[in-house]
This record gives sequence, C-alpha cells and structure tokens, in this order.
Amino acid sequence: MRTFSDDEMRALLATSHDFSVVILKAGPQYGSAGSDAIVWEHGRRNFALRDAGKLAIVCPVLDDSDVCGIGIFADDVDETTALMADDPGVRAGVFTFEVHPARSFPGDSLPGPLGPTAVPQANL
Repeated sequence: MRTFSDDEMRALLATSHDFSVVILKAGPQYGSAGSDAIVWEHGRRNFALRDAGKLAIVCPVLDDSDVCGIGIFADDVDETTALMADDPGVRAGVFTFEVHPARSFPGDSLPGPLGPTAVPQANL
C-alpha cells in the first residue's frame, strides 16, 4: 500500500463532498403476506433514484440481521429523509430507516464482481 504525505491527504480531503447514508432496517411488516410485492416496488424506486443521480450506491445486506440495506445518497439529510419517507416499503411498514450525514469522495465506486455469487434482488 502507498503511504500518503500530510500534504497529499489535505489535498485529497479538500475534494470530499457531503452525502447522506441510509441504513434500511426491517419494519413491523417485514416478511408479512404481500410484502414481497412491496419490496419489489421499493427496488423499482431505487433503480429510478439511481437513474436520477440521487442514490449513488445501494447495497442490500445479506445476513440475518435487521439491517436490510445501506444506501449512499447525493442529497443532504433533510432531502434524503423526505425521499425515504415516501418509499413504498417505508410507507407500508416493511422497512424503517435512519439517515446520517457523511462525507466521501466524488467518483469513488465499488469494484466489479468479486466472484460467482449474485446479489439477491429482493432488497434492491
């Protein structure tokens, strides 16, 4: 790994930008009858938010915890909270969420596929 000087770190940190991080959790209706269709529409909305440049990164969480996903939004906390409050899964009680202010570097991205496993589509 490369070692960065203090000057290099300061220069890179100056390029950081405000984002919002959403932690999506299972709500009281998670797994209830009919919730699969609501989760599908939640995923459809996430695709639209990605396409509009609002949802920079979406990560379904694949363990058995109550965390269903993590998203990084290109908006401030208030706008992201409003977007999430209108999510079909949130409105139906399938999901709850937390929004946190964060900073990161524009242009950062996830690496390509890391192996043969596919991400389940349920929580997109």
